[in-house]
Amino acid sequence: MQQETLQLIQVLEKTVSPDKNDQEQASSFLEQAATTNVLGFIRTLSDILRHGGNSLVARMAGGLQLKNQLTSKDPSVKLQYQQRWLAFPEDIRNYIKKNVLGALGTETSRPSSAAQCVAYIAVTELPQGQWPDLISTLVNNVINATSEMQKEATLETIGYICSEIESDVLTSQSNVILTAIVHGMRGSETNNHVRLAATRALLNSLEFTKANFESTMERNYIMEVVCEATQSEDTQIKVTALECLVKIMSLYYQHMEAYMGMALFAITLEAMKSENDAVALQGIEFWSNVSDEEVDLAIEDSEAQEAGRPPSRVSRHYAKGALQYIVPILLQKLTKQEELDNEDDWNPCKAAGVCLMLLSTCCEDEIVPHVLPFIKENIKSDNWRYRDASLMAFGSILGGLENVTLKPLVEQAMPTLIELMYDSSVMVRDTAAWTFGRICEIIPEVAINENVLKPLLEGLITGLKAEPRVAANVCWAFSGLAQAAYEAASVDMGGGDDTTPDTYCLSQYFEFIVQRLLETTDRPDGAQANLRPAAYEALMEMVKNSPKDCYVTVQKTTMVILERLQQVLQMESHINNHSDRSQFNDLQSLLCGTLQSVLRKVTPEDAPQISDAVMTALLTMFNSNKSGGVQEDALMAVSTLVEVLGEGFIKYMDAFKPFLYLGLKNHQEYQVCGTAVGLTGDIFRALKLKALPYCDEIMTLLLENLGEPSVHRSVKPQILSVFGDIVLSIGSEFKKYLEVVLATLAQASQAQVDRSDFDMVEYLNELREGVLDAYTGIIQGLKGDGPTPSPDVLMLEPHIPFIVQFIIVVAQDTEHSDGTVAVAAGIVGDLCTAFGPPMVQLLDLVPINEMLAQGRRSRISRTKTLATWASKELRKLKIMQTQSTAPAAS
Repeated sequence: MQQETLQLIQVLEKTVSPDKNDQEQASSFLEQAATTNVLGFIRTLSDILRHGGNSLVARMAGGLQLKNQLTSKDPSVKLQYQQRWLAFPEDIRNYIKKNVLGALGTETSRPSSAAQCVAYIAVTELPQGQWPDLISTLVNNVINATSEMQKEATLETIGYICSEIESDVLTSQSNVILTAIVHGMRGSETNNHVRLAATRALLNSLEFTKANFESTMERNYIMEVVCEATQSEDTQIKVTALECLVKIMSLYYQHMEAYMGMALFAITLEAMKSENDAVALQGIEFWSNVSDEEVDLAIEDSEAQEAGRPPSRVSRHYAKGALQYIVPILLQKLTKQEELDNEDDWNPCKAAGVCLMLLSTCCEDEIVPHVLPFIKENIKSDNWRYRDASLMAFGSILGGLENVTLKPLVEQAMPTLIELMYDSSVMVRDTAAWTFGRICEIIPEVAINENVLKPLLEGLITGLKAEPRVAANVCWAFSGLAQAAYEAASVDMGGGDDTTPDTYCLSQYFEFIVQRLLETTDRPDGAQANLRPAAYEALMEMVKNSPKDCYVTVQKTTMVILERLQQVLQMESHINNHSDRSQFNDLQSLLCGTLQSVLRKVTPEDAPQISDAVMTALLTMFNSNKSGGVQEDALMAVSTLVEVLGEGFIKYMDAFKPFLYLGLKNHQEYQVCGTAVGLTGDIFRALKLKALPYCDEIMTLLLENLGEPSVHRSVKPQILSVFGDIVLSIGSEFKKYLEVVLATLAQASQAQVDRSDFDMVEYLNELREGVLDAYTGIIQGLKGDGPTPSPDVLMLEPHIPFIVQFIIVVAQDTEHSDGTVAVAAGIVGDLCTAFGPPMVQLLDLVPINEMLAQGRRSRISRTKTLATWASKELRKLKIMQTQSTAPAAS
C-alpha cells in the first residue's frame, strides 16, 4: 500500500479520537488534502473504502469524506461539486465508481457509506445520460446478491438515488427498480435489515412509478407487498410501510377504491389504535391525507361545475364514511397529553387534533354528532386530560362548520370556555386560550357580543399574566378580537374600507389592553413560546384596528415605541454572544413592524412632529445593523413614513439615499433588494419631480440589477414596474432614459420558460405584468394629465406595433394570469386615449377583443373595471372612425 494511503488511513482513524487535538489536526489535514489535490484525495478515499482490509473506522470515515466531496446541503455548493465531478477525467471517474460500487456489501457498519457515495455520483451522472448500466447492475446485485449485506447496501443505494434525483430521470427504468425493491420487501425475505432498506427505497420511488400504478396487475402486486409489510413484527418496517400507504394515498387516490374496504381501512384503524407513537402517527397521518385530498377534490368539483364540465377526478368520500370509526380513536388520542410536553414534539395527541381539523373541513357539519357527546361529557371532568381533550376537540372542529350550526354551538359554550381560562391546569388554560384564538378568527361576532365581551376580556387579561404558552395564545385572540370589533364598527357605519369608525365595542377597554400588551412585550420570559412576537403582533393589530376615539392612546403608544427603539439601539454595545445578537435583531424587527402600524394611524398634522425622531432611529439602525432581516424591516418602516409624509419626506433624502442605494445593491439578500426596489417606487410616487436629483443614480442601479445574473429573479418584475412609477412621477423628464428602458422592456417581453414548471409559468406572468406596468407608466407619464396628450408621447409611436404584438402574445397565452389581463387591458385603453383613431386597425383584433371579453367576465374587480373601460375606449374610436368615413348626406 502506498505511503500516502497509509498516512491518510491514520488520519481518518484520528477523526474519532477521544483526544480533541487529534481530531482538530485530522480535520485540518483533510481540508488541506481536499484543497491541494482533490482528484487524488477522492481517488485514495475510494481505495480505502473499497478494500476490506482497512480498519472499520478508516473505511467509515473515508466514505464520509468521499461523500462530502460529492455533495452538500447547500444547493449552490452541491451544484459546484457536481460540475467539478463531471469535469474530472473519465478514466479516473470510472476507477472511483468501480471502487464504490465494489464496496457495496463489504462494510459491517450501518448505514452503508458506499451506498451514499454510489448514490451521489449517480445523482450527478444519470441526468447527463452517463453511467447507463448502473441501475441494471444494482438490480442484479439485489436479485443475485452474494450476501445479505450486499443486498441491503444496494437497496439503500437505490433508496438514496430515488430520494435525491429528479423523478423523470428514472421513469423509464421504474419497472426494473420496482422489481429489485419488491424482491427485497417480500414477506419471504427473512432479513429485516434487507426488508427495511427495500421498504425505504419504495417510499422514495413512489413519485416515478405512476405507470406501474396505472396497471391493475402491477398495482395489485405493489399494494399486496406494502400491506404485508405493515403487518411486520419489526416496528421500523411497519412504520415505513405505513408511510408508503400515506404517500400512495396522496399520489394515487383515484386507484385506491379496490383496496380501501379490503385492507387499508382495517390496517390504518389498527395503526391509529397502536400504543407505539410512531405507528399511531402514521395511521392518523393516513386519514389526515385522505381528508386533505378530498377537500381538494371538492374544490375541483365546484370549479368544474362552474365551468360546466365534468371534474377530472372524483371524491369517494372515504372520510365521511369512516367518521364513526376514526373519530372515537382520535378523541381517545387527545386524552394522552404529556403534562409538560415540548411544544415542538410531534405526537399522536397533536396529530389527532390536526386530523380532526382536517376532517371537519372535509365533512363539515357531519362531524358534529360524532364529537359533541364527548365534549359535553368531558368538558367538566375531574381529570384535566379529559377537560383539555374536549376543549381541543371543540376548537378543532370549528373551522369546517356552517355558520347556522356553529353560532349557537359557540354561544352556548362561551360561559364554560371563559371559566376554563381560570382552570387549575396550565394545559387546559393554554387550550382554552387557543380556542378563543380560533373563535376570534372563525366566528368573531360571538366574541364581541356585549353579553360575553366583559367577562371574556377579564379572562384574556388574566391569561396575559399566565405562563408564556397561555399568554401567547391570548395575544393571538386579541389580534382576532381587534379585527372583528373594527370590521363590525365599519359595517355599522356603512363606510368603505378607508373609513375609520368613530368608536367600537373595545373603545372603553382599549387603553387598558394596549398597556397590558406593552407590559407583556417586556416580560423577562418573553423569549419562550414565541410570546414577545405574539404580543407585538397583537399590539400592531390593536393599533391598526383602532377607531377615532382611541387616537390619544395611539399617540402615546407611538412615543413608547420610539423610546423603546432608542433604548434598544443603545444596547448594541452590550451584546456578548450570538444568542444576544439574535434577540437584539428580533426586537428591532418587531419594533419596526409596530412603528409601521402606529405611523399609519398618525394624522397628517401629527406625522411631521414625530418624523425626525423616527427617521433618526431608523438611520441609526441602518448604520449599525448588518442583519438582512432588520434592514428589510427598517426599509419597510421608511416606506410607511414616506406614505405618511408624502412630499415632506424630501428633507430626509440626502441622509437616507446611501442606505437606499446599499439596499438596491444587496444582491445576496434578495428580500432586502426587493424591498428597496418597492421603496424606490414609493419615494417617486410621493416626491414626484422633487425626486429628480436622485434619478440618474437610481436608474443606473435599477438597470444594472436587471442585467446582473446574481440578482434573484423575483426582484426583476418589481424593477420593471418601478420604471412605470418613475415615469408617472417625473413625466417628460424621463425622456433621457426612454430608449434604454424600451430596449430593456423589449428584451424582457421575449422571455421564455419551462412550461411544465408551474413556478416558472407564474414567474413569467409576474415578469410580463412588470413589463406591462412599465409600458402603462410610460404611456401615461409622457401623455401627461392635460385634456390633450402632450407631444412627448409621440416619441413612443415607432414602438407601438411592438407593444401591441406583446399584448397579443399575452392575450393568446392560455396560462396568462388575471393580473396580466388587467394591465394589458389598461394599456389598450391608454393607447386609445393617447393616440386616437389610428389605433383601431392595430387593436381591433380577435385575440385582443377575446381578452377584453374575458376580462369583463373576471371576478376580480380591477380586471373587470379595466377591461370594461378599455372596451369602451376602443368602441368610441371605432364610432369616430365610422363617422369620419361615412358619406355626407346629399
